[in-house]
Amino acid sequence: MSLYTAYLKEIETRKEQGLNPKPIEDDALTREVISQIKDTKNQHREESLKYFIYNTLPGTTSAAGEKAKFLKEIILGEAVVEEISMSFAFELLSHMKGGPSIEVLLDLALGDDQAIGKQAADVLKTQFFLYDADMARLKTAFEAGNSVARDVLESYAKAEFFTKLPDVEEEIKVVTYIAAEGDISTDLLSPGNQAHSRSDRELHGKCFISKEAQDEIQELQRQHPDKRVMLIAEKGTMGVGSSRMSGVNNVALWTGKQASPYVPFVNFAPIVAGTNGISPIFLTTVGVTGGIGIDLKNWVKKLDSEGQAILNNDGNPILEQKYSVETGTVLTINTKDKKLFNNAGDEELADVASSFSPQKVEFMKAGGSYAIVFGKKLQTFAAETLGIELKSAFAPSREIQHEGQGLTAVEKIFNANAVGVRPGAILHAGSDVRVKVNIVGSQDTTGLMTSQELEAMAATVLSPTIDGAYQSGCHTASVWDFKAQENTPKLMAFMHKFGLITARDPKDVYHSMTDVIHKVLNDITVDDWAIIIGGDSHTRMSKGVAFGADSGTVALALATGEATMPIPESVKVTFKGTMADHMDFRDVVHATQAQMLKQFGDNVFQGRIIEVHIGTLLADQAFTFTDWTAEMKAKASICISEDETLVESLEIAKSRIQIMINKGMENDNKMLHGLIAIAEKRIAEIKSGEKPALTPDDNAKYFAEVVVDLDEINEPMIADPDVNNADVSKRYTHDTIRPISYYQAEKKVDLGFVGSCMVHKGDVKIVAQMLRNLEKENGSVEFKAPLVVAAPTYNIIDELKEEGDWTVLQKYSGFEFNDAAPKVEARTEYENILYLERPGCSLCMGNQEKAAKGDTVLATSTRLFEGRVVEDSKDKKGESLLASTPVVVLSAILGRTPTMEEYRASVKGIDLTKFAPPLQKPGNTKSAHF
Repeated sequence: MSLYTAYLKEIETRKEQGLNPKPIEDDALTREVISQIKDTKNQHREESLKYFIYNTLPGTTSAAGEKAKFLKEIILGEAVVEEISMSFAFELLSHMKGGPSIEVLLDLALGDDQAIGKQAADVLKTQFFLYDADMARLKTAFEAGNSVARDVLESYAKAEFFTKLPDVEEEIKVVTYIAAEGDISTDLLSPGNQAHSRSDRELHGKCFISKEAQDEIQELQRQHPDKRVMLIAEKGTMGVGSSRMSGVNNVALWTGKQASPYVPFVNFAPIVAGTNGISPIFLTTVGVTGGIGIDLKNWVKKLDSEGQAILNNDGNPILEQKYSVETGTVLTINTKDKKLFNNAGDEELADVASSFSPQKVEFMKAGGSYAIVFGKKLQTFAAETLGIELKSAFAPSREIQHEGQGLTAVEKIFNANAVGVRPGAILHAGSDVRVKVNIVGSQDTTGLMTSQELEAMAATVLSPTIDGAYQSGCHTASVWDFKAQENTPKLMAFMHKFGLITARDPKDVYHSMTDVIHKVLNDITVDDWAIIIGGDSHTRMSKGVAFGADSGTVALALATGEATMPIPESVKVTFKGTMADHMDFRDVVHATQAQMLKQFGDNVFQGRIIEVHIGTLLADQAFTFTDWTAEMKAKASICISEDETLVESLEIAKSRIQIMINKGMENDNKMLHGLIAIAEKRIAEIKSGEKPALTPDDNAKYFAEVVVDLDEINEPMIADPDVNNADVSKRYTHDTIRPISYYQAEKKVDLGFVGSCMVHKGDVKIVAQMLRNLEKENGSVEFKAPLVVAAPTYNIIDELKEEGDWTVLQKYSGFEFNDAAPKVEARTEYENILYLERPGCSLCMGNQEKAAKGDTVLATSTRLFEGRVVEDSKDKKGESLLASTPVVVLSAILGRTPTMEEYRASVKGIDLTKFAPPLQKPGNTKSAHF
């Protein structure tokens, strides 16, 4: 069967699903399509022509290479296709976004035929995805006296590829659609359980919100053909939880504009809004697509005569509505005045200036942030090559400097890594900065999208300025089903070739590693001054400053070694008091959020950096805090460590990187060896006193300062999704933190889960030690609810086996993972036993393994969103409550939440977290976590 026949068969299958033909990315299939176009009598010629023009992916896909080559033949007259004239061939090349198309355009522009050369040059002037090899060809031709090369460079020096684009319209009419009330997780826009389909944009679009919502949006579009649909989180924040490009892609697919008539299912310019604005990570992703994100502020606190918030019976502020945005409301966005008006335009509803900064307007004009990043580089290159002064066509970066004011930790990192900043400039929060990125992580459920973005921007190799880059396999580790078998090897092969360290070896030389990506990134971050970008909201390292990002921003970082963003404000978190021996550090994390809300009323962490002064906690355990900051809606977190602690963390990181080398994971560029060298250099700097561990200046300025009183933490705490709260906007947030006594030992627990990125070796040791304790006390241990344990990494399991803990776990397990025969189907029913699952995200991801519908799950993970870990049944809402490892283990054994007496007895003799503020080493640091 030919590839084309197989393609037709696939088309029929998709038609049954209500889908269009899948875009072509394969070169062999494209060659077959081209041969049928050339054969004027071929029965498939007409449809082949359609697929070639409208359904072949651009960029650096192998299909794009064949398409560009054939279009070149048509332009040169070497092939004649009646339906594709020379001018149409040039138009098709102009929509192919770099890579092979740029190579062809340069061939034609610098060729002997002057008429063709001029047309090719005119198209080149509109392009911006040029890489070093492309620019080198232009420079060589210019230096040889080529007039076409000069003409193109002069256009680039003026940035005409940007300046000649139409400006953003002054007035944008929108019609509102309330997607949900309360915080909207990206799971609503792009469900984790549909992660396998993200690279198939049309198919993935079918899971957007619901079929009913899709129909309602389309009906609004029919009723208002001259307006754009604005998707709204009423009484909440839009896009919390994850950084998914697929979520924004889905919003754009249903409500945005088509990017090109010749590229299917790639839309841009979505408009999203929230009563409490947009999640920082999600807003970055909106910028990638040239969209608009609006903070509506349409619900405000009701105040008394003295200006104080009026509280309800639960102690929460009563909100009142300033203006309505109910579904179907027509509003006007004035981009010039930066105001939101009513339909008539005579009543101002909100100031939206933050949505239309000069930089964001540029993204909107250019159709996305990539065009600006590449455009700036291209204009600079052209001016330098021509030997003329650079007159930037782009908005100048905002530089904010406060004379005499010190720097926070994040301000120091951004200043140290800034690119293109005027000499001597010291920048404070709010400044726009291009920064060098040191470490980049790509995860597996978004990785195929990242590879597509890399192909779309014509990138073929990892930026040489990147210190470390890793492609994980953890989000699809639970089940080796047909979707994983189809997607994972393809992804790993692409990323391995691109230059990343990959969890799975495309040649199967080393054992497939499903280690949790954040744990690996935490280990390969070997400098506390590093900037890390990762394709997951939990990219929150305990060294350096890490930002979770969408697949597009990850691709941009991999290709360019840079990122652009404002320097965020910081909130300082310090501790006082004494930590009780029976408390776990996870309880300190929960208490931080609870005490912050008590101190300030509002979430001062949202959109800011949390600078946490942990000092004496090693990287693994400090990560427990930074990881949780994603749920606090913080943009990122920085740990302030003492010198001795940081050196010890770096030594641990070195040993783990060496293990990766020993397992055969090193790549051709010796990236892992390079990371060890960086760690050794940093250790030497700290020990010599040349460059101590990162600390803020004494006179740094913070947005707020939170002091956590450890004396107030005397019982375990649980983050409760509060699924039955009368106010739906209060459900499924991480702000409801309750002490264990609240449940009076009556809360039934159907499933316990110890795993995800929030645990490390110490947590799994605690499971073993608790089993020993309970066995000694009762003679045996009987589970009244299933307990699923998924260690984050294989290294942890290896160490647990050496130390004897794994044997204890095996004794009580009714299931132990087997890499030689991995599960091919997700588990849907559980027995009351211990399950030892494969390292990876497991239940936390929700795309493969799930709890039974309607279950109440107590977990160490971070996700309590509706439907993520557990879905609702017909009779009962699913609940995902979050707690420390000891609480989860004991609750699974009891089948309910424990009393304080039961809890204390179960952890007796277990040396839990030793943490003592201020920055001084506690007398005994040998806890289970160390």
